[in-house]
Amino acid sequence: MMQRLAWFALAGALWIAPAMAQTSFTPRDESPQDFPAGLGRDETFYACTACHGFKLVAQQGMTRAQWDDSINLMIRRHNMPPLDDKDRDVVLNYLEAAYPPRAPTGRGVWQNPFAK
Repeated sequence: MMQRLAWFALAGALWIAPAMAQTSFTPRDESPQDFPAGLGRDETFYACTACHGFKLVAQQGMTRAQWDDSINLMIRRHNMPPLDDKDRDVVLNYLEAAYPPRAPTGRGVWQNPFAK
């Protein structure tokens, strides 16, 4: 009986382990120095990488209003802690300068990838 109970406990632990691994933080292979220099780079990097890699941010090219909308979406849908007005301005200034809108690539009108 004890052997069967131990076997079920081991099987349960192995079954739960992948789900637990998905919720734990994994350090990223990125650092602020990997991205364009500018005022607010470090603050922006650490605000964004609390939830996802910064390469995701660096792939975007948006206007200040679009970056602002993305931050609002992250707060509303993904539980990003709201930034105070000063920090938000620092982050938006960096994003606007480092990752401005790009010319259309033939795929049509820009769509926020986080809005889906």
